[in-house]
Amino acid sequence: MELFQAKDHYILQQGERALWCSRRDGGLQLRPATDLLLAWNPICLGLVEGVIGKIQLHSDLPWWLILIRQKASVGKLPGDHEVCKVTKIAVLSLSEMEPQDLELELCKKHHFGINKPEKIIPSPDDSKFLLKTLTHIKSNVSAPNKKKVKESKEKEKLERRLLEELLKMFMDSESFYYSLTYDLTNSVQRQSAGERDLRPLWQKVDDRFFWNKYMIQDLTEIGTPDVDFWIIPIIQGFVQIEELVVNYNESSDDEKSSPETPPQESTCVDDIHPRFLVALISRRSRHRAGMRYKRRGVDKNGNVANYVETEQLIHVHNHTLSFTQTRGSVPVFWSQVGYRYNPRPRLDKSEKETVAYFCAHFEEQLKIYKKQVIINLVDQAGREKIIGDAYLKQVLLFNNSHLTYVSFDFHEHCRGMKFENVQTLTDAIYDIILDMKWCWVDQAGVICKQEGIFRVNCMDCLDRTNVVQAAIARVVMEQQLKKLGVMPPEQPLPVKCNRIYQIMWANNGDSISRQYAGTAALKGDFTRTGERKLAGVMKDGVNSANRYYLNRFKDAYRQAVIDLMQGIPVTEDLYSIFTKEKEHEALHKENQRSHQELISQLLQSYMKLLLPDNEKFHGGWALIDCDPSLIDATHRDVDVLLLLSNSAYYVAYYDDEVDKVNQYQRLSLEDLEKIEIGPEPTLFGKPKFSCMRLHYRYKEASGYFHTLRAVMRNPEEDGKGRAVNLMKTSLASDLKTKALWPREKNF
Repeated sequence: MELFQAKDHYILQQGERALWCSRRDGGLQLRPATDLLLAWNPICLGLVEGVIGKIQLHSDLPWWLILIRQKASVGKLPGDHEVCKVTKIAVLSLSEMEPQDLELELCKKHHFGINKPEKIIPSPDDSKFLLKTLTHIKSNVSAPNKKKVKESKEKEKLERRLLEELLKMFMDSESFYYSLTYDLTNSVQRQSAGERDLRPLWQKVDDRFFWNKYMIQDLTEIGTPDVDFWIIPIIQGFVQIEELVVNYNESSDDEKSSPETPPQESTCVDDIHPRFLVALISRRSRHRAGMRYKRRGVDKNGNVANYVETEQLIHVHNHTLSFTQTRGSVPVFWSQVGYRYNPRPRLDKSEKETVAYFCAHFEEQLKIYKKQVIINLVDQAGREKIIGDAYLKQVLLFNNSHLTYVSFDFHEHCRGMKFENVQTLTDAIYDIILDMKWCWVDQAGVICKQEGIFRVNCMDCLDRTNVVQAAIARVVMEQQLKKLGVMPPEQPLPVKCNRIYQIMWANNGDSISRQYAGTAALKGDFTRTGERKLAGVMKDGVNSANRYYLNRFKDAYRQAVIDLMQGIPVTEDLYSIFTKEKEHEALHKENQRSHQELISQLLQSYMKLLLPDNEKFHGGWALIDCDPSLIDATHRDVDVLLLLSNSAYYVAYYDDEVDKVNQYQRLSLEDLEKIEIGPEPTLFGKPKFSCMRLHYRYKEASGYFHTLRAVMRNPEEDGKGRAVNLMKTSLASDLKTKALWPREKNF
C-alpha cells in the first residue's frame, strides 16, 4: 500500500480504500481513495505493508504511528496460508512537522526513475513552523531559562532512548509475526472448535496473544466492516515452517551445513520418500509481558510472566496434527532485585496472601485447557528451593483433580552437561503423554482432540524449559508420524529430519530468550545437536553475563516500551534513570578499583598460606570457574584464585559472601596432561575473555579438568591470555597444548 504525506495528514491507500491519520491529534479516519484529491499537496513517500498501530512513548511526548515497512515470508501453513515476519518498521511522529526520510521502497507509479521521494515544499507562512519539532518549539520560546532548556533536552533524550528500544524490539529481535488469512493466536484445536464463526479474523483472535490490540484500538472502535481490511493481528513469539523428507538412506552431512540453518539438501522434494510439513508456533502472552528482572511470578489478575503457548504442527497430505504446550513463571509472588549478578529469589507475599491469585491463574488455565500437567524443573536444593517449595504448597492447597504436579530437578539429573538424561523424565511421563493425545483434523473435521496440556517451567522458563518441551514434543511427533504411516514403527526419526527438528526448537528457545532476557538461550547447542559441547558452555557464560548487563538499566526502557504498547501506565521514573546511570558508572569504576586491590591482597595472602617454603611462586590470577556443571543462568559465577608455582598449580574457590576461600586443590604439574585454550565465543562483538581447560590426572586416572576464564578488569588491562601465556611459558617444553579455537574466530 502507498503512504502519502500531506500538510495535515499521513494517508495510507490501497485500491479504493484509504486511511487518514491526523498529524495534529493522531485521529484515524476511513475515507474513499478519491479523497486524496482533497489533500493539500500529497506526496507519495513509498510503499508499506500494513499498520501496526499508534503509541505514545511518554505523556510529555507526541504520538507515533507504527507501520510495517518490510516483511519476510516465513512459509505457508496448511491451506496455503502465508505467514510473515516483521523485519523493519517505519515510525512517523504525529507532531513532527518537518518531512521525514523513512527509507521506504518507492512506488513505481509515483516515483518512476526517481531514487528518493521528493520533499514537501511548505507554503511561506508554514515554512518556519514545519522545520521545527514540537520539542524544538517548546525549547525555543523567548528568553528560555536554564531549567526549561534542561527539561527540553531531557525530553529529547528520553524520546530518543524509548524510540531506539521500540525500533530494536521490532527490527533486531525479529519476533513479531502475522498472517492476513490465518489466525496465529489460536491453536488448530481452538480454530476447529470455532470453524463456523464467520466474523473477520481480528475479531476471532485469542485476546492473550493479540499483541497490538491496544495500539490498534482506534481502528477497532470504529465498528464498521470497512475497517477490517486495516486491522492486522500481530503476535510476538516465534514461527518456523519446514518440509522434511523421511529418507533413511541419506547420511548426515553436518560439515556442509551450519548449526543455525538446516542443510539445503534435506528440504528437497522427491516422490519416493514420504515427506511432511512441520511448523513451530510460539505465542507470547501480552499480559504481564516484560523483561526478566522486571516481571516475575504472578500478578493480581492471575497472569504470569513469560507465559508462552507453543504449538507443534504436523501436516501430511490432508491431515493436520497439532500438539500444544505452555510455559510460564511460577505463579506465586516472587522477584529478584537484579542489580547484582543472579540475585537471590525472594517471596514477596505470604502463602495465605498468594492463594487467591494462584487459584485465579489455574482456574483460567483449566477453563482453556481442561487439564494441566505441571513439569517443575527448578532445583530442589539451593537458592531455587524457596520458589519450588512455595509452588508445591500452593498446588496442594489448590487440591484439584485436574492438576498433576511433576517435579524434575534438571540440574541434578543433567549434571556435567548430560542433558540427554532428560529422557529419564520423558520415560517417566510417557503414559501421561500418550493419554493426553493430540489434536487431529482432516477435511471431514476433527478426528481427536488433545486432552490437557503440559505446563513446563524453570526459574526463567527459558533454557531448561525449552530442552524439556522439545523432548516431550519429539516423543509426540514420532508417535504421530508412526500413526500416519510416515515412519516405520521401530525406527527413530531420520538423522537429517532430526537435525532440522532440533534446530527449529533451538531457534524457538533463542527467540523466546531474547524477548524475555535479552540474549539467546543457554543450552542452545544441546537443543540443536543433541550434544553439549565446550564451545556452547562458554557461549552460555557470555549470555549469562549479557543478561546481567542488560538488566542494569537497558531493561527499564524496554519494559517501559512494552507497557506502553499494552496501554499500561509506566510507574518507573524514567527521567531519574539518566542520573542513576551516571552514578552507577562512577560507582562501577570505583568498585573495579577496590576489587582489583582486594584481589591483589588475596593473592598475596593465599600465596603465603597455601604454598610451602620449597615452592617458588610464579604468579596468581582471579578467574571464573566455567565448569560445565556450574554454568547456568540461575547460578552465579564461581570465583577462583589460580596460583602457579614451579612445581604445582592451586585452584582456590573464593566465596564472596563470606569473603574467604572455602576450599582449594593442589595439582602437581607432573599430573597436568594438556591445556586447551581459546577466546570465549560471543554473540556480540569481539570476544571479551580467554578460556582454558586444564586436563589432569587424579590417582593415575585421566579425564579430570578445570575450565577457567579471565575476569574483565578494564579495556586497557582486560587480563586476556595472561594466565594462559604465563602457564604456557612456565610448563615443560614437551607439554601438549592444543588450540581448540582460532583466536581470530568469533563464535
